[in-house]
Amino acid sequence: MRRIAVLASGSGTNAQRLIEHFALHASAQVVLVGCDQPEAGVLQRAWDHNVPSYLFNGRELREGTVLSELKGQRIDLVVLAGFMRLIPAEMVRAFSGRMVNIHPSLLPKHGGKGMFGHHVHEAVIAAGEVESGITIHLVTEHYDEGRILFQARCPVLPNDTPAMLAERVHALEHAHYPHIVEQLVKPAAKQG
Repeated sequence: MRRIAVLASGSGTNAQRLIEHFALHASAQVVLVGCDQPEAGVLQRAWDHNVPSYLFNGRELREGTVLSELKGQRIDLVVLAGFMRLIPAEMVRAFSGRMVNIHPSLLPKHGGKGMFGHHVHEAVIAAGEVESGITIHLVTEHYDEGRILFQARCPVLPNDTPAMLAERVHALEHAHYPHIVEQLVKPAAKQG
């Protein structure tokens, strides 16, 4: 059984979709939800689904405590789902090719430091883009620069607000992220 950890900082809708998707999966399961925000909704979602949670701070992430926890839990794949911190180089190396993120735009456009949530949707609209979407990519030591694994698109409509665009982007996230993560664990499952 491949062991998945989800790292999240916010409400946790993507984390919940992942937990539900893998709940009865034959070869993978979400076994840990890590969070750096004590008031984040993702912690309640983990609790509601009987998935252990691990609360940590930025210092613990930078100093390797989180990496030690993930190794101690024998995590095979790390999935970022609305996690707002830059992943330290040591952790990226430890999970090279086994750490994935989802970004709410079509990278390489509208990515990088500070480009998350409504900031991305505001930038997409301000740039006059006619489409947006999601990008699922491997994680590197830099924000939003890893190899792109998958993109899905949606239109940006003339009267869109950031909130309206966010709804369409969230629908893409929920529809596609669990399936792309599943593709990542399938080859590993055949080896083990």
